[in-house]
Amino acid sequence: MITVTAYDTERAYCQDIINFTELEPIFAAWPTVWVQVREPEKPEVLKLITEAFNIHQLALEDVLTKHQRAKIEQYGDIFFIIVHELTNGTEVSSKQLCFFLAKNYVVSFQFEELDSLKRISERIGNNNGMIRSHGADYLASAILDAVIDTYFPVLESLGEKLEDLEDEVMADPSRQIIAEIHMTKRQLLTARRTVWPMREVLNALLRDASHNFSTEVRLHLRDCYDHAVELIDLIETYRELGADLMDVYLSSISNRMNEVMKVLTIIATVFAPPTLIAAIYGMNFNSATSPYNMPETNWYYGYPIVLLIMFLGSLAVLAFLWWKGWLGVMAKRSTKE
Repeated sequence: MITVTAYDTERAYCQDIINFTELEPIFAAWPTVWVQVREPEKPEVLKLITEAFNIHQLALEDVLTKHQRAKIEQYGDIFFIIVHELTNGTEVSSKQLCFFLAKNYVVSFQFEELDSLKRISERIGNNNGMIRSHGADYLASAILDAVIDTYFPVLESLGEKLEDLEDEVMADPSRQIIAEIHMTKRQLLTARRTVWPMREVLNALLRDASHNFSTEVRLHLRDCYDHAVELIDLIETYRELGADLMDVYLSSISNRMNEVMKVLTIIATVFAPPTLIAAIYGMNFNSATSPYNMPETNWYYGYPIVLLIMFLGSLAVLAFLWWKGWLGVMAKRSTKE
């Protein structure tokens, strides 16, 4: 439930603890201490944490409330920060991370396993980078940077998905594609709700809390802020692409419907003369009653003559459509498809 990591430039210490009385000698022996708390909603753990670190009740309520908006609060010399790690499974989702930053320690709270914190623990244990040569302020910036790094693979995956959807929309638009476009747009909205507040957190750290960070750490915070701005630009670009895909889908459906209607119209036009002639000669007026009642029914070659007229009428309509260039346009579009 509780893991304590302590380090200096030469050594590193990591141990799971149960009793908070074990923290006092660790704080006395190490310059930088990181306390990771899992399942912070348990009452006995909360009581011990509150007493050990003098955590404000309002901050504790925020820790216990899942799906909080990313934010930063200051309680005396302690900063309370809430951020979210993005994961990309069947859908894009976020995992909440809360941590307190003091002069020589960081206390983090997590309800689920977070890949970003695992990477930070490995860096401390393997002495990778500069993390062990700096204090708690650098540790906080490293945590923020690791959280931001989880956003890029998610957005790259969404970008590739949009490219595939664009190809499918142009080739064969279907109802399944429109459902996938809607799902991708919802995932982008989830990413946007996560990244936008993150940028405000970093901006507040640079603007209001810069005196609590060294010059080197402020450079890393600015780099994190630049990454957050880059992520926002990517998200807005992908959201516009998703909206454009909807327009392309609707245009493709409309064009296909127009092509179908053109084909049906041409067929109906070609068969209009035979239909007209068949309708005329389908009238049952007795020629014996009056010489004006269909005298053609008594012709010896009346039937083949009428069939020939029907054929010539359809041929004349086709010739007219070809002369207008409408059949040529249809043939070219069919070849392109």
